[in-house]
Amino acid sequence: MFTKKTTAKILRQVSILAGSALLAFSSSSSFADDHGGHAQHSDKRVYELRTYTTFPGKLDALETRFRDHTMALFAKHGIENISYWKPLELPNTLVYLVAHPSLAEAAVAWKAFGTDPAWQTVYAASISEGRLIENIDKVFMTKTDYSPLP
Repeated sequence: MFTKKTTAKILRQVSILAGSALLAFSSSSSFADDHGGHAQHSDKRVYELRTYTTFPGKLDALETRFRDHTMALFAKHGIENISYWKPLELPNTLVYLVAHPSLAEAAVAWKAFGTDPAWQTVYAASISEGRLIENIDKVFMTKTDYSPLP
């Protein structure tokens, strides 16, 4: 028997996979037709899938922080914004996908982002009434040669 926390984590991962599949198919509706149904990718980027679970009532504040500040700071530090989702079955959850040229460059980018004075100011202001994020799950991935995502 799974605990409530384990069940929630499994549901998060299923939602993430479903969201990733939806992104792949919706962003490349004619990809298979254009490529004879067989994709050959030279994309060597490393994708990072993150799932943030907020404390109850804090998702709106987290979304505001991403919309108004975080995404631009990611771009400033070479973290490529790919897509953001809110799973329908998981309240207080934000799932997003970013890309990096390599794992090493991801580490450099995250360090630069975390030490950026603009981020530190935004972060401090956003948690002035309490922390927003209860849990972060992350996974680094590479794209397969058969992925329909261009």
